[in-house]
Amino acid sequence: MDDDFDAVLIGAGHNALACAVHLAAKGWRVGVFESASEPGGAIRSGDYTVPGFRHDWAAMNLSLFAGSGFFKAHGPALIARGLEFAPSAHPFASVFPDGRWMGVSTDATLTLARIRALSDADAATWQALMADFPGQAAHILALLGSPMKKRALASFAWRLWRDRGVGGALDLGRFLLQSPREWLEATFESPHLRATLGAWGMHLDYAPDIAGGALFPYLEGMAGQAFGMVLGKGGADGVIRAMVAEIEAHGGTVKCNMPVARILHTGGVATGIELADGRQITAKRAVIAGVAPGALARLTGATGDQGFDTAMVRFNHAPGTMMIHLALDGLPDWAAGPDLQQFAYVHVAPSLDQMAATYAQAKAGLLPDAPVIVVGQPTVVDPSRAPAGKHVLWVQVRMVPGTILGDAGGVITARDWETAAEPMADRALDILERYAPGLRGKILGQRIVTPAELEAENPNLVGGDQICGSHHLSQHFLFRPVRGHADGSTPVRNLHLTGAAVWPGAGTGAGAGFLLARKLAGD
Repeated sequence: MDDDFDAVLIGAGHNALACAVHLAAKGWRVGVFESASEPGGAIRSGDYTVPGFRHDWAAMNLSLFAGSGFFKAHGPALIARGLEFAPSAHPFASVFPDGRWMGVSTDATLTLARIRALSDADAATWQALMADFPGQAAHILALLGSPMKKRALASFAWRLWRDRGVGGALDLGRFLLQSPREWLEATFESPHLRATLGAWGMHLDYAPDIAGGALFPYLEGMAGQAFGMVLGKGGADGVIRAMVAEIEAHGGTVKCNMPVARILHTGGVATGIELADGRQITAKRAVIAGVAPGALARLTGATGDQGFDTAMVRFNHAPGTMMIHLALDGLPDWAAGPDLQQFAYVHVAPSLDQMAATYAQAKAGLLPDAPVIVVGQPTVVDPSRAPAGKHVLWVQVRMVPGTILGDAGGVITARDWETAAEPMADRALDILERYAPGLRGKILGQRIVTPAELEAENPNLVGGDQICGSHHLSQHFLFRPVRGHADGSTPVRNLHLTGAAVWPGAGTGAGAGFLLARKLAGD
């Protein structure tokens, strides 16, 4: 194996791989070293229940990847390497205890009819939001795709002022500070519609009353209506296989089962890495760590900047997630109606109040008594993932504590995930049975993945935190992961941090990796 590269990357998550793809295409010799047995980080797929039933380990939704600046630049090459998408025109829905449901589809007439059945006023509001979405999205996506640097922010602010005026700029600023509940209750009158959109905040550590979270229910609602949802044909890991192939086609290397013991740096300059087996790998131009901030602190030791080192150790993680993978003899028979079988996601998150309670319980270390459940039905979109007539179900239980201190339901006595996994999964499946009677009778195979196992398989998912760090305002935008380093820079020259812990944060959009690669390549 060659021990001399222009850039050495630690970890083969999708951000690190995206960074490596771009640098390799620019002529850099890149080497990627991953401790796990396969690349991809949270984007993995496999037969985790029964042979022939293909499940996504953690991430399933690839809409952000398909719409990313990285894919715009490298999509044709990745498609040539075998990447295929499976689009859904029915991205998400929610079910409610009163037997009703609400879903967003790309057919605007269909979505509006569902909203109108809940509220005529909300249907009119939805139409107005959709009409305004292209203009709003241009500014919001420009912000989310910009480096968190003074010049970039000044340019963004000037364009916003030019297009929207002072009032419009202030309105957007206020919106970016609002909690999901503040925006949803000010905008819609139907509690069902509020809950349908508010469930998206729970994907990104934004419970209903957390400031700064209004953006995500808005974006997911509008983008779901405008573009639907995108899955990976055959599994989400198709993007990983294609990126690895593209790196290798440019002479790069991706090595698994290669844990890194430390980052080598001397005189304030990073020079390479040392593997767990003692071998040293030289990096002529950059060492790029696709790791959680706490891991960066361990790998580097002291950087010479005590404030930075302390911030890395104290980086705040979100609550955990438990996954339940099911191989099914048939789709769930949703009590609210068979139309729900066509949706990629079905949320069981009945109200903003319940979501707030679930989040508070998980943050307090308690197993929630009524967790939010995200039911992914990928075989509706991509039948290739299971034998003919069979299905897989991708179930996220959000939120749960990484460290269990008690049970909000007062029933589960276990205080470790090894023994709490079965009763907590039963609690989630009991909830699903209320909305889809007979579900358990369809199960051909089951695999529970606890927060502890998620972290064991991928140390970046601390406590089962699938977004690698809270996105609350004190740790987002200019402050992700810490003020002055939102571009992934560190106090050690030539050492860079990438991944979901770096601006623009979590999701499958590869934003952190692509922004860093462009900076290093001088784009």
